[in-house]
Amino acid sequence: MDITVLELKERLASGETFNFLDVRREDEYEDQNLGAKLIPLHELPDRVDEIEDWKDQEVVVMCRSGNRSGQAQRFLESEGFINVRNVIGGMLAWNEL
Repeated sequence: MDITVLELKERLASGETFNFLDVRREDEYEDQNLGAKLIPLHELPDRVDEIEDWKDQEVVVMCRSGNRSGQAQRFLESEGFINVRNVIGGMLAWNEL
């Protein structure tokens, strides 16, 4: 199931804590980020153990446009994560709010 940038904005504004993963490159993250844990998509297979505790919880995944986070969503689901949500439109959509 996906999540809209509007829903994400509301959850962040309310101070809700949730598992939030950014799969962009480091330079993209340094330019602008929303406080998510950074694991670039190409590093995710080697670093998935860092978020092993999130397997049975909701994980919100974000990237620039929604493409890489969609790939990450599919990968995490293949690794047994049960509730992975892709941010539709990514940072591009966020910046249009």
